[in-house]
Amino acid sequence: MKTSTDRMLTRIKSIYLYIKQRGTVTTNELVEEFGITQRTIQRDLNVLEYNKLVTSPTRGKWSTTNKKTRVS
Repeated sequence: MKTSTDRMLTRIKSIYLYIKQRGTVTTNELVEEFGITQRTIQRDLNVLEYNKLVTSPTRGKWSTTNKKTRVS
């Protein structure tokens, strides 16, 4: 069984890859796609933003940055 931290990291990675694939997405689009609350999505986006992986050019819209990443 995965720990809650493992599940959270897997979810954040999935969110990052989804945004990277789509280009720019809205917070509501992420809520619908991942079936979790807006608050949870916001917390996950805050982690990604803190690590300079995503940016919000306008309120409620998200896109990835040019920071180099290696996904495993």
